[in-house]
Amino acid sequence: MGTIYYGGSATPIQIEDRALAHLKVVIATKLRRGESFTVSWRHLPDEPRGRSTIWLHPSIPLRFVFDDPEPSELSRTWIEELAQSANSSGGISLVAEHIEAEGIPDDAPQTVEVAD
Repeated sequence: MGTIYYGGSATPIQIEDRALAHLKVVIATKLRRGESFTVSWRHLPDEPRGRSTIWLHPSIPLRFVFDDPEPSELSRTWIEELAQSANSSGGISLVAEHIEAEGIPDDAPQTVEVAD
């Protein structure tokens, strides 16, 4: 489980390492361009019901911490899906990765664990 530390918030945001690796690419690209945007996710089942959204701005400190010492292999398709949502008026919606086996889309996407 990876963690995002954003600004001076005392509450870190917990995100599964693989999802965080993909999210980091999109966030870094947007912030490098000087763009502000939101990131939204649904709460984990063991947390209070609901969803959260944070506003990301290039001037606010941001740190990504990964539990796994080895970087995840990235999916171009998942990065493109996240980037497309980042460019929408609703900002990034953290969605599950759709795994493809031998070119056939898997109808049951991986679960992406996200918590704040």
